[in-house]
Amino acid sequence: MSLTPAKIQADVAELLGCDPAELKPETDLIDLGLDSMRIMGLVEQWRTEGAENLEFADLAEQPTFGHWTQVLTGSGA
Repeated sequence: MSLTPAKIQADVAELLGCDPAELKPETDLIDLGLDSMRIMGLVEQWRTEGAENLEFADLAEQPTFGHWTQVLTGSGA
C-alpha cells in the first residue's frame, strides 16, 4: 500500500483515537498525546508499507502532521 497523505492521516488518527479531520498541517502530534513509543511503532509500520529509509528522528525532530506528510510523501499535507 502506498503512503498517501490520507493514509498517514488515518494511521495517526487511529493511533491517537481522534478524528482525522483534527489533523491539520500545523497540528503538533505530541500535544495530542503521541509519544516516542508510538512514533517508533509508526516508523516500523510505515517501513513495511514502503518508507524503507524512514528513521525515528525524521519524525521525532518535528512532530507536526504537515512535516510528517512532507517527509513520507515528498509533498505538503
